[in-house]
Amino acid sequence: MSVQIKTIDLEPKRQTFGHIARRLGGDKPATRYQEATLDVQATANFHYKPLWEPEYWLYDTRKTAVVMEDWYKPLDPRQFYYGTYNIARANMQQAVDRNFAFVEERDLLGKAGEAVKARLISGLLPIRHLHWGSNMNMAEICQRGYGTAVTAPCIFSAADQLGMAQIVSRIGLVLDGQSGSSLDAAKEAWLTAPAWQGARRLIEDSFVERDWFRLFVAQTLGVNAVLLDLVYRHGEAAWGTAGLTVAMLTEFMADWRAEEGKWSDVVVKTVAAESPENLALVSQWAKEWIDRAEEAGRPLSVDLVGDESAATAAADAARTRARGLGLTL
Repeated sequence: MSVQIKTIDLEPKRQTFGHIARRLGGDKPATRYQEATLDVQATANFHYKPLWEPEYWLYDTRKTAVVMEDWYKPLDPRQFYYGTYNIARANMQQAVDRNFAFVEERDLLGKAGEAVKARLISGLLPIRHLHWGSNMNMAEICQRGYGTAVTAPCIFSAADQLGMAQIVSRIGLVLDGQSGSSLDAAKEAWLTAPAWQGARRLIEDSFVERDWFRLFVAQTLGVNAVLLDLVYRHGEAAWGTAGLTVAMLTEFMADWRAEEGKWSDVVVKTVAAESPENLALVSQWAKEWIDRAEEAGRPLSVDLVGDESAATAAADAARTRARGLGLTL
């Protein structure tokens, strides 16, 4: 008796979904990212306008002053959709866990001294509230934005900001022996310490911004590029003997800023290049929010490094980055 195993190649009747085929031209195989992103935005058959904003439909291109012929032009160079995003973040979280295990096993923060601990509590831990505000902003952009190519990465960014707030909180728990007292002190610093009031005012002002793309510029070129850069890069010297330890525990933030910047830069550059009107608006918004972030970061810079140089350096880097995207500042 012999057994013969044969294989049969079955040709699929179609390579992808109809709306993807219409956009790509012809029935061509599509990537998972394309199938999860292109033309997923609901555009018709809305039953009624929202009662809280009756001048707009639920998904409405008029919720920003910039105009795009196609909101699927600014595609994510990372090609993130739900699956790839979670795989990438799971790997990064494993690295975070290993770094925390290394620090806790050797009690590196405990050996830093009380003065350094106090410095971390007042100078680093309050930034978790800035991350939480950034989480709210990116979720708002996702809610008000248009086109899955932009809104999907925005909700991923919102989750990233929440994750970074949790990492900073975890540093606080290591500092205070899991009692949470350091987080209470950091909250009080966020609410009352002069060094943090500029950053707090800036992020709270952004909460009432209704133009979602202006908010996107404020968050990516203002908060992310200036304030977060100020604390995580320029403020590293303020942690003294714990500087390398803090850099290890906040490695996620450094990797994230580089990765997130590649995506947000594509969005800003693509939208600004659409028309002279878009360029003028986006340039105006970028200048306004970078200037405001620099002003907000000055007292924090003085508190961290003794002068305003860190705020100036972070803002100048943001301006250079904005000009590289074609903006006129």
